[in-house]
Amino acid sequence: MGEQWLAALDDAKNDKNIRAVLINAHGKAFCAGQDLKEVSQPETNPGFKTLLADRYNPLVDKIVHMPKPIVAAVQGVAAGAGANLALCCDIVLAGKSASFIQAFSAIGLVPDSGGTYFLPRLIGRARAMAYAMLGDKITAEKAEEIGMIYRCVADEQLAEEADKLIQKLAAMPTYGLALTKDAFNQSMSNDFNRQMTLEEDYQIKAANSEDYKEGVNAFLEKRKPVFTGK
Repeated sequence: MGEQWLAALDDAKNDKNIRAVLINAHGKAFCAGQDLKEVSQPETNPGFKTLLADRYNPLVDKIVHMPKPIVAAVQGVAAGAGANLALCCDIVLAGKSASFIQAFSAIGLVPDSGGTYFLPRLIGRARAMAYAMLGDKITAEKAEEIGMIYRCVADEQLAEEADKLIQKLAAMPTYGLALTKDAFNQSMSNDFNRQMTLEEDYQIKAANSEDYKEGVNAFLEKRKPVFTGK
């Protein structure tokens, strides 16, 4: 499954006709995390080092550095690595029955797949530490309330709302969205002065784009803009 995810993300990145990406799942659960049978006998199965280095870490890296907006639509349980793969996406929608669980501590493991990086930045160190240690189930409504996800919607509306969101993003000036995404990512490690310089540099890049010219012309001509992501 990991190899399929990696290949699909590469295809989405390289296909100029794809302007936004939706990650969802079929079935009752978004992702229940790593199959423990696969790592229960490291002498015969791939160990965590192999899985993290070859599968999960590359997945997180591709999601974070994808120059296109990525939306996760979560239904059912998102546990362990499954929860963190959702949370590293740019925008997270969840059905009302969805839940997020940092399941690692129950079996003596440490949060991975970006969990220790993204979770405290989303909800603060105090909550992140408690959820990581206690392994409490976080409902979709609670996740929205504490700022862990963008929005919780009715289960029967999740697919429709995710489609609306992805269509809206795809029609937007995606070159500017890619710059915005990278600016937010870099703000996690930049100091104030470096971030101000980055904003200046990126604004100049955005202002020189075809999308900016189209946006201004459409505004002046009182018509709907047609953006190309260039």
